[in-house]
Amino acid sequence: MSILIDENTKVIVQGMTGRSGTFYTDLAMRYGSDYVGGVRPGKGGGRHLGLPIFDTVADAVAETGANASLIMVPAHHAADAMIEAITAKLDVVVCVTERVPQHDMTRVKAALQGSRTVLIGPNSQGILTPGACKIGVMPTKDARQGPVGIVSRSASLTSEVLAQTSAANLGQSTTIGVGGDAIHGIGFTDALRRFRDDPETKAVILIGEIGGREEEDAAAYLQSVDYGKPVIALVVGRHAPKERRMGHAGTLSIFGLETADAKAKALRDAGVVIAEHADDVVSCVKRAMADA
Repeated sequence: MSILIDENTKVIVQGMTGRSGTFYTDLAMRYGSDYVGGVRPGKGGGRHLGLPIFDTVADAVAETGANASLIMVPAHHAADAMIEAITAKLDVVVCVTERVPQHDMTRVKAALQGSRTVLIGPNSQGILTPGACKIGVMPTKDARQGPVGIVSRSASLTSEVLAQTSAANLGQSTTIGVGGDAIHGIGFTDALRRFRDDPETKAVILIGEIGGREEEDAAAYLQSVDYGKPVIALVVGRHAPKERRMGHAGTLSIFGLETADAKAKALRDAGVVIAEHADDVVSCVKRAMADA
């Protein structure tokens, strides 16, 4: 099984006719994902990559039965695109756009309240259920079906850990990149809840970084429940200077707070197995699954 997306997911792309939209839509379709249309205001009625183009998300949903969207539009239009998809009651919305203004994201967060939509991103690699569906820009070459769920704040480490789990004949149920911005959609805690409820996910890998409170919130959640399956975490940024950000807006460590060591301790205290280095993740997963 998987979480959030599977072989029945029908995807539209907001911004499909642009260069990036064209490239990543084509890759996802070649992978076997069910992409059913695109949205580009003013170009409704046309076709691109063999798919129909619509002026609005509502039109696309009505005509195709889509239940998910990939947003690949410029940063200054991204919030409006997300809100349009939320208003259209899509189940999953993935926004890969970088540098969406934080004040715009406050509008998006307000639109999410009480909605049915799960937002992934912005500034996200997206989500991948191997062999079934890809929404976003995540590489698929090394992906394999398996029992390990991955939720990550780091794009590069996601690819590394995914490849390692596949090479070790473990494989993934679903991999989620929550995004690198300070204000975003789904986070570690919600992903952990969903992986807990998936009977085919036997272990979860959490890849964290300095900045924000994702790891602390995940630790608090894990302490509050009998999770029932092993969680393995890699928290990076131990050597990052204080009051600097590492790579993207969400990795800002202020006045020594939210350090990698503090985050790792909080998770360890919640029963999480901590991998000291990226190369240790798979061995930690194997030991934890054998002991479970």
